[in-house]
Amino acid sequence: MVPAYLADPPVLVFVVLPTVLAVLFVWAVAATGGAALRAAALTLIWMGGTLALADRGVFRNWDATPPPFALLVVALLVVGFWIAFSSTGQRLATGLPLWALVGVQAFRLPLELAMHALVSRGIMPEQMSYSGRNFDVVTGATAIVVAVLVTAGVAGRRLVMAWNILGLGLLVNIVVVAILSTPKFAAFGPDRLNVFVFYPPFVWLPAVLVLAALAGHLIVFRALRRA
Repeated sequence: MVPAYLADPPVLVFVVLPTVLAVLFVWAVAATGGAALRAAALTLIWMGGTLALADRGVFRNWDATPPPFALLVVALLVVGFWIAFSSTGQRLATGLPLWALVGVQAFRLPLELAMHALVSRGIMPEQMSYSGRNFDVVTGATAIVVAVLVTAGVAGRRLVMAWNILGLGLLVNIVVVAILSTPKFAAFGPDRLNVFVFYPPFVWLPAVLVLAALAGHLIVFRALRRA
């Protein structure tokens, strides 16, 4: 992989955004009456563990069956659904305002801008940016608009539901593109491989940012069902 440096702003985004989301998650758990210390400990273990495994090169091993990175993808899906449909997800869905649950997904706007910048640096393949097959920037940009409309009392349940379905669909799209871009499939050619997520800090893209987006959409569905 092309060398990446934390002093480079687009690279630093992959440290700052996961950290901010982790802090917001723990705060939200505390604000809704959950076990904040437990949430903080589990979050630190998850983030520290995935970062350590990436640093040791574990996710670069594609000769193993199944590949360790495939296990990471399965694990983040399990954790995402567990968070959303556990008692923690219930408290977040009922204890936080709908505009906040929508607005937090705005993190995907700066994320997509950073990902696009990584393409020009040769770190990330083009198909994973909005100049290729990734349209998740739409979710991040519209999250701000929809959150404002909800706060103003203009947007109702139907608009939020439509936005949430769109956002989840765009998330699934880029996850599929990312998986097809791994060395196991190389669907877009051997010179356009998705290997940067095997290294720190980029491993937090799937391990934290995709996880947060998935759990966030599922919690919004729970909130809408409540409404």
